[in-house]
Amino acid sequence: MNAFVVSLAMGGIVGIVYGLTGVRSPAPPIIALVGLLGMVLGEQAVTFAKAHFSQHAPDQSGCPEDRHDP
Repeated sequence: MNAFVVSLAMGGIVGIVYGLTGVRSPAPPIIALVGLLGMVLGEQAVTFAKAHFSQHAPDQSGCPEDRHDP
């Protein structure tokens, strides 16, 4: 998380310098960045769902470990 904060802060500083000097940013348009954010969030959602459902999958053996037949 710390790396993300540092990255955001440095990007903000560079953006301020660009704004003060009148240099146009080489970054893509904001709509492209929003699309990229959507791609990253979608990828993370799939990873989360796979981890969540694989942990909570029922035992397929048909014989629960806590059941003891006399």
